[in-house]
Amino acid sequence: MSAEMSKLRLQLLPARCWVLAAVCLGSGLSETSLRAAEEVLPKHINQETLKAVRQGMDYLAGSQAGDGGWHETAGGEAYPVAVTALAGMALLANGNTPTRGRYADNVQKAVEYLLSCSTNTGIITGPNQENGRPMHGHGFALMFLASVYGMESKQSLRARTEEVVNKGIALTAKGQSAAGGWTYIPGTGDEGSVTVTQVQALRAAHNSGFKVPRGTIDESVRYIERCSTPEGGIMYSLGSGGGARPAISAAAIASLYNAGDYDSPVARRCLDYVWTQFKGTTGWRRGGHDSYTHLYASQAFYLAGDQYWDVYFPPTRDELLKLQRKDDGSWDGDYIGKVYGTSISLIILQLPYKYLPVYQR
Repeated sequence: MSAEMSKLRLQLLPARCWVLAAVCLGSGLSETSLRAAEEVLPKHINQETLKAVRQGMDYLAGSQAGDGGWHETAGGEAYPVAVTALAGMALLANGNTPTRGRYADNVQKAVEYLLSCSTNTGIITGPNQENGRPMHGHGFALMFLASVYGMESKQSLRARTEEVVNKGIALTAKGQSAAGGWTYIPGTGDEGSVTVTQVQALRAAHNSGFKVPRGTIDESVRYIERCSTPEGGIMYSLGSGGGARPAISAAAIASLYNAGDYDSPVARRCLDYVWTQFKGTTGWRRGGHDSYTHLYASQAFYLAGDQYWDVYFPPTRDELLKLQRKDDGSWDGDYIGKVYGTSISLIILQLPYKYLPVYQR
């Protein structure tokens, strides 16, 4: 086949065939082939990004424990369900499923581990109850299992996943506070960060065909709106008072979009507030919760459109490439550990691949 015909075939492939470029990079193909492969990459994704993603994915795969979870010191020991679910989302964002892709076995093991963490009450948590804060991990795990449900081809695991997701949805609905939010222990109060995880989990479940109580979603939207501050951001919790928190505000935008509330005045004002915190600035540091802040800010700007994404992503991408550890391909993350930081960094870098509906408008 001629070089011209090969190039034409590459141009006709969908954007999701970015994996081809990674194959080319790893196999020593010619510069002409590399240029042709790069043409099918999503916007702002370059060869350096492909290399960084591959190294990060290899780190996650190599650090997974035999039981399918991630149990590194710091985050992995204290929050194994949350960290495993985030690692699983990074694997899915790379285009892997339980049966297809370079990291298919890792996805399957993560599914099996999180299914084993489902309890009789419906909450998905580990032996230490996620350091006494199980709802955070429950939300991340429910989002991952709901996202992977349609990809599972093993009938026994598919049936088990369906059961666990349905029980998890019921637990989330039951654990909602009277004000409409959630906190670290079901039914004991509400605050922004946990509320976000539950809304995204319910959105992922809805995307996969599960029945989600509309009233639960509506109340969560009202909760976020009631936490709005005069400057347009979102406070930590309804009862806390105080000013807006950039990290929670970014997460709130993603939550409102996940709830289908794209055009509400609160969402627009919150986006404006968060944008002022980023516009005209560079660098990764955001005040101690850098990975967490960027996890949701990246989703907010990506969902909001190219006028935000085109400004935000290129410098963030370049900063992430600089921050990646050269010895093992990982990223550090908010003092919670390398698996946490690597998972979030990979999710951000792979948003343009559009493999996960929960991260799409």
